[in-house]
Amino acid sequence: MVNNYSEDNTIGVVEGFADRRIRLENFRNHGVIAASRNRGIALGRGSYIAFLDSDDQWYPAKLEHCLAKLDQGFDLVCHGERWLGESCDREVFYGPEARASYQSLLFDGNCISTSAVVVRRQHIEAVFGFDEDLEAITAEDYDLWLRLARIGARIGFLEEILGEYRIHGGNQSKAVLRNMDAVTFVVRKHLATINLNTFAHRLRSRRREAIIYYSGARGLQDNGEHWEAWPYFFRALTTWPFLAKFYVAPLLNALHRRLV
Repeated sequence: MVNNYSEDNTIGVVEGFADRRIRLENFRNHGVIAASRNRGIALGRGSYIAFLDSDDQWYPAKLEHCLAKLDQGFDLVCHGERWLGESCDREVFYGPEARASYQSLLFDGNCISTSAVVVRRQHIEAVFGFDEDLEAITAEDYDLWLRLARIGARIGFLEEILGEYRIHGGNQSKAVLRNMDAVTFVVRKHLATINLNTFAHRLRSRRREAIIYYSGARGLQDNGEHWEAWPYFFRALTTWPFLAKFYVAPLLNALHRRLV
């Protein structure tokens, strides 16, 4: 367990287990969660890596079911989660497998959740772990899935709810816009490594840019920040006006409502 010098009773709780298998590493990440994850990976000894942020939860059968899926020839498995928050309680499923190819992840967006992942260590090490670049913060996981897909890791999904992901409020618009900038950074980094000279790739790149704007607008809309969402809905529409959802969400935004 990697502890970023939290001010709660983390140390006392861990010591209370009195279990030699549980190791606590106090590590100051200076706001870069990728550094904490990489530290945990470096200290780990097992053949598989799984992630659990401090306020998320795993259900008892998580590892058993994920390892059974990995034994079917997969290198990374992602299960469903229950999202919990002040105004949210819903089941979310990721994937499907066809959406987890490198091209699809790059041009259509992320479809994997970090706390829902179990992955083979050898593949994490093959791509040198998480990117600790400051510009990737909040999208470092997306970048990792892209790099794993690029080296041919087989990614599978379980249609089971095996954990909980907690959604927080506070500084909502800043968090949404920061994530939008981070995703933009990751996408541009990967686009720089492929051939965009083809007409099809240029179109897909423009569509991806529009989806990033749309996702930012939706995030603001979901937070009730309807006025702040308008510039990003407009950018999405002017960048790529060919997706129906780009029109439905702004109409609901005008009514101070959101897509379910």
